[in-house]
Amino acid sequence: MNTNKFDTKKLILLAFFTAIVIVLQFLGAFIKFGPFSISLVLLPIAVGAALTGVIAGAWLGLVFGFVVLLTGDAAPFMAIDPFGAVLLVLLKGALAGLCSGAVYKYFEIINKTAAAMIAAAVCPIVNTGVFVIGSYVFFLPTITEWGAAAGYASAAAFIFLAMIGVNFLIELGINLILSPAIVRLVQYGQTMVTSKR
Repeated sequence: MNTNKFDTKKLILLAFFTAIVIVLQFLGAFIKFGPFSISLVLLPIAVGAALTGVIAGAWLGLVFGFVVLLTGDAAPFMAIDPFGAVLLVLLKGALAGLCSGAVYKYFEIINKTAAAMIAAAVCPIVNTGVFVIGSYVFFLPTITEWGAAAGYASAAAFIFLAMIGVNFLIELGINLILSPAIVRLVQYGQTMVTSKR
């Protein structure tokens, strides 16, 4: 009976974080630095993954990816290689949530505060890292052209300075600055999930 109550509370939390991810990504689509919008959802993905587990973190990241596709943020890449664009957008979100949840689970045994802070940092790092790798795999010729047209010496310079530079720093900064809030949310959420009411 306690297991069902525990699972039900986790499911409710997952639904709550899913809704937050959807709303924040739609709102975030209007905040742009460079060609792409800021991912405001990496924070709730990290918190949701810490509270509801690794698979749930992957789910939240996948939802984030679907909303990115719906908002048109991936449109420049869809025009080049639709399969590559869809795969990259869904994979980077899912892996960001999955890795964030896995890191939290690993470090929570040692220190829950540190675990929440590390998970908050891992989420944008994985999201951006997978984006960079996918850009090289699927879109390198086009990115090289875009970079040359914008006056960059190489595709790498264009990717890091024009495409992800400011966005990544803002996303990572938001998660790191709000780490104390993440820790409190995780602690409060764990209390809710494990309470025996």
